Amino acid sequence: MRDVNDIKAAGLCAGCGLCAGVGDAAQPAIVMRDTSQGYRRPFVQAPVPPAQKALVDAVCPGVNIQHVDSEIDAPYHPSWGPIVEARLGWSTDMGLRRQASSGGGLSSVLLHLLDSGQIDYVVQTAVSDDSPLRNALRISTGRDDIFVAAGSRYAPSSPLEDIAARLDAPGRFAFVGKPCDVAGLRALARRDPRVAEKVPYMLAFMCAGVPSYRGTDAVLKAMGIDDPDAVVSFRYRGDGWPGFATAVLPDGTSHQMDYNSSWGGILNRHLQFRCKICPDGTGEFADITFADGWLCDDKGYPLFEEQDGRSLVLTRTRKGEALLQEALAKGFIDVQAVPLESIRHMQPFQTKRKGFVQPRMAAMASVGLPLPRFRNLRLSEVRRSLGAKEAFRNYLGTLRRLVRKRRQD
Repeated sequence: MRDVNDIKAAGLCAGCGLCAGVGDAAQPAIVMRDTSQGYRRPFVQAPVPPAQKALVDAVCPGVNIQHVDSEIDAPYHPSWGPIVEARLGWSTDMGLRRQASSGGGLSSVLLHLLDSGQIDYVVQTAVSDDSPLRNALRISTGRDDIFVAAGSRYAPSSPLEDIAARLDAPGRFAFVGKPCDVAGLRALARRDPRVAEKVPYMLAFMCAGVPSYRGTDAVLKAMGIDDPDAVVSFRYRGDGWPGFATAVLPDGTSHQMDYNSSWGGILNRHLQFRCKICPDGTGEFADITFADGWLCDDKGYPLFEEQDGRSLVLTRTRKGEALLQEALAKGFIDVQAVPLESIRHMQPFQTKRKGFVQPRMAAMASVGLPLPRFRNLRLSEVRRSLGAKEAFRNYLGTLRRLVRKRRQD
């Protein structure tokens, strides 16, 4: 049985907070804290009850990512997971379309859910009230809340750290999270009937990995800001598509960096290890997944020039497809069809990502690290599509990093 300390030591913790969230809220044995490395991690502060230990071992998405055949009600694509339909979409609210990171498709569906009364609130991640550089759980009940929470937050978050309290409280809610967050909640639903009762919809956004807060500091430093505490406002993206990383100082001075430089040049160098072996960056366990529907050049490579935002929208369950149809009929979102084949150009990294998992796990096994349980994801099929040379390159690169880390430790 894996406990939280074992999971952390193996580099498998994703920081979602589920291990803390399933405990006793009045007397928590596990709490989430920021580490000196800039990640969110669980800390054991009291003896963990055996039932909580067993539940954590079974549902922690850092350790367990697996489909159950009975839950899949759509054709399964090796790279993209279950897909009912693929579309491009954008919010009909032009202010929200600009505010959001990729056209506001996700925000539009949330607004429909609230407007129709199908949910009482939304659980999502937004900027913290305590610091413009930190994330916090936000409870959204209307357009103003959704508007504030719109936009990518390329930093650690733990949206499941109070999930048991949410399930005990009155009201139904939509859950929005990273793919691993949604996979964890879906795993919990298999053991806790309150999830199906309280969470009618789970929505995800595609994720290429979670950078540490040190990544945010590095972006600020590259902007010429040496004191992060001096920043009074910060956003990673949005206010356009893809939008600029923007920091504002007390005197109103604004510093900006384009998306390709901030994410592509800095933030993605600060990813936690678990993200580098992620078998699901595309939100396979959600009812609907949203992502950037990048426009591409004539060679099929994504373009990051400023344009009107558009979301890639993948409905993954029949329930999710019905929800999107409702939001479309009510005028919250506009959509157009997109061939499934074209997604690989819009999201080239995600196309290959699952293929990296098995070679990198083989490197973990080579140095004696315990392996996560990734099942029913067709990982071997995607690995084979990469070819032996690419697979070996990923094995060797991961092995070198793990050996170097052990020597440093």
